[in-house]
Amino acid sequence: MSHSHAAPSGPPSTDALAIRQRANRLLAAILIPLALVTLVGMALLWPSGASENVEVGNPYATAVGGGFQVGTVESTTVAPCLYPSANAPEGQTCVVTRLVTDRGGDSVSVEVPPEIGREVTVKVGDRIRFIDLGERAESPEARYSFIDFVRTVPMGVLAAVYALVVILVARWRGLRALLGLLGAYLVVANFILPGLVEGKPPLLLGLVGSSVIMIAVLYFAHGFSARTSTALLGTIFGLVTTSLVAAWATGAANLTGLNDDADYTLAYATDSISLSGILLCGLIISGLGVLNDVTITQSSAVWEMHELAPESSARRLFAGAMRVGRDHIASTVYTIVFAYAGAALPLLILLSLQDRPFLETISSGELAEEIVRTLVGSIGLVLAIPVTTAIAVLVVKAVGSSSTAEKVEAHAHSDETKTDAVASINRPPSVSWAAGLNHSPASPPAPRSTSSSASPSVPSPSPVEPGPLTRRARRQAEGTVDGA
Repeated sequence: MSHSHAAPSGPPSTDALAIRQRANRLLAAILIPLALVTLVGMALLWPSGASENVEVGNPYATAVGGGFQVGTVESTTVAPCLYPSANAPEGQTCVVTRLVTDRGGDSVSVEVPPEIGREVTVKVGDRIRFIDLGERAESPEARYSFIDFVRTVPMGVLAAVYALVVILVARWRGLRALLGLLGAYLVVANFILPGLVEGKPPLLLGLVGSSVIMIAVLYFAHGFSARTSTALLGTIFGLVTTSLVAAWATGAANLTGLNDDADYTLAYATDSISLSGILLCGLIISGLGVLNDVTITQSSAVWEMHELAPESSARRLFAGAMRVGRDHIASTVYTIVFAYAGAALPLLILLSLQDRPFLETISSGELAEEIVRTLVGSIGLVLAIPVTTAIAVLVVKAVGSSSTAEKVEAHAHSDETKTDAVASINRPPSVSWAAGLNHSPASPPAPRSTSSSASPSVPSPSPVEPGPLTRRARRQAEGTVDGA
């Protein structure tokens, strides 16, 4: 006989509600103290404002008498370069643009460096930022120097398309995620960066700042629920693991953080800045997005699987979710490695052209930091997957999904209906169709006594196996017996 899963009209049972409340209280008992500790740590580490007194030379600052301007290309020509490239052949040519400045007045000629002109085709209508040296120029031709292209419009269009796609696909949740991204930027810009300049502990800055971002972003984008709380617990576990591994790796590998001109500029700016500390904090933050991805995916996978099969055991649910998690681990490892490889192609090409042993190349300062960054982030997110899955299974079995309690009660309601139906089959028949179904034609039932004082005489049913009854016949049988 088939099981019915129709949801009953009644609310969940008292036991189901009690289990759900206990699980929610347990999650709150864990997460509320963690949130309070995070906020206290943020208050203690909050920058004092001393970073505003640190001055770093601005390479785009102009001398007295000079200034930045922006113009639109109205025409281009080719002429001998005023400032040819190093080791360039004699007579090297450059693209010279004629710009209409935003300030008005006469158009000016600006030479595009040959390195840039070789890579980009300057077109009419392009926007260019240039510097006017004024009287400090060596010659009238060298008064205006190319600085960079103005990319505000194409980047704005790309950002608008990205936001539109996210909102169309993810709807309100996508909009909340974008707003959460803005909140994450505020935490990094106003808490983490000034704290690093002032010499605050980088490990605590990275851990506390990342925890604040994740608490705010997860609940804001996904709402307050047991599913989100489970993902948050897994994320915090991954953050702590990543922080500990990163702290050990930066010391064990003697990573200095000094690899380019920008690093040396920061090192000479003030004694409070630690390049290795900045590297350590960066190791924690760099894996934050991928870590959030895997934890929320695992938590959602457990909930969805429980929705489809609420009768599954905890072990079977964990095994099924971990199959999803292993696939996610494989794809995530590729994502992290290829993302770095794509961003560092110029460096990789340069190192490949150098005649250096392979082990020496990958352990050099240029590559060692990124390799350690990839390994540290991968360790944290891989360990976060089984932990998040286990927490999600325990919570979903205790709390249940939105429809699990109703399904359980529907199953119990169906069992009661089946019990009544079986009882009606084995009940002594008192109607003619039941007597004809359960008795042999050769043994007709005895006539019922008409005496009001005597109890009705019901013959014993024959040992014939009762056949299955239809739902309509079962209702008729029960109604007739109750009427009798």
